[in-house]
Amino acid sequence: MARAEQWLLPDGVEEILPEKAAKIERLRRELLDLYSSWGYELVFPPMLEYMESLHTGVGSDLALQTFSITDQFSGRQMGLRADITPQVARIDAHGLNRDVPVRLCYAGTVLHAKPAALGESRSLIQIGAELYGHGGLESDIEIIRLMIDTLHQSSVQQLHLDLGHVGIYRSLVKLAELSEEQEQDLFDIYQRKAAAELEVFLEENISDLGLRDKLIGLESLSGGPEVLDKAYQLLGSIVDVNLAISDLSVIVAKLQSDYPDLELYIDCSELRGYHYHTGVVFAAYTPGVGRAIAKGGRYDHLGEKFGRARPATGFSADLKDLIAIAEEVEVALDGIYIPPSDEGSCELEARKLRQQGHRVVMGLPGQEGGALEMNCAKELVFEDGVWTIESVDQ
Repeated sequence: MARAEQWLLPDGVEEILPEKAAKIERLRRELLDLYSSWGYELVFPPMLEYMESLHTGVGSDLALQTFSITDQFSGRQMGLRADITPQVARIDAHGLNRDVPVRLCYAGTVLHAKPAALGESRSLIQIGAELYGHGGLESDIEIIRLMIDTLHQSSVQQLHLDLGHVGIYRSLVKLAELSEEQEQDLFDIYQRKAAAELEVFLEENISDLGLRDKLIGLESLSGGPEVLDKAYQLLGSIVDVNLAISDLSVIVAKLQSDYPDLELYIDCSELRGYHYHTGVVFAAYTPGVGRAIAKGGRYDHLGEKFGRARPATGFSADLKDLIAIAEEVEVALDGIYIPPSDEGSCELEARKLRQQGHRVVMGLPGQEGGALEMNCAKELVFEDGVWTIESVDQ
């Protein structure tokens, strides 16, 4: 390998330098404190697990994103996690085994074998919260509110929220009695929003004209909250679909009451995480960023795959994304610099200040630069036998 290549990192894998690292760590602490104030307990799932555990109940998409290695002890395949949520579900099902509602939160690195889009990172710092053991709308609303508060805490000023419910599509497809292959073909068409292909597929595979009209109309049920009225008119005769639309209506009413300025977008054909989610799904966006900056939803069947059925809902975000969005927020100089000194009480003063919660940087003999170069706004000065703290001109 050429010398110039020895310090190159793989595509999509970045190192985080001090200034950005300070921002990320500050936000991580603030958000985990926020979650704790809501009753969410912190867990640290392992970075590495057996493949079977990492992929249980989450479909094939996550498997394609997971780096795999061979365990030298057992010979079994292990994976570097690409998503922390399944790990937290396993912790709830087996590690805790509580019968009451459980609130858990986490923050840690995840690795993706492929970037979600060209030029995006493959090394994310995922932070999120999950609520287990309660299947009511109150849980979904709590998680959505916590996600919104997360973004507000992260200095995301402009925010709009997309809402959907995979149960709408799931119920219609169940009535169509399609084969597994046909269902996958239809799913792909909806994912691509291919209206012309949809009409051809329905004409060839579904004889029920009424159901065919509903599946065609589903694709157009997106827009503001008023879309839910159209959804009731078109699909409300199907009991399960009616319940799903009702759930969305309740959530919309609550969010409009709690966040009057929040822009809401409803997409009744939203299928993000279809093989994983079971109910309400949601994603947050902000202008200038072409992807969701936080997302989540209900996934009631994942705990069942671990041998213990537990309703579940949660959300996650990437701390690096959140910091990038709020890059205009400068990190203020914070700390006290002590120039190199022969005064014997110097280290004692530094210890006292640190015990008081200050960041203290000791100058080293012969070093270049002073307080500002050490990112300190103040300096400890020894004069006439007394230590005093003085501000530094910036």
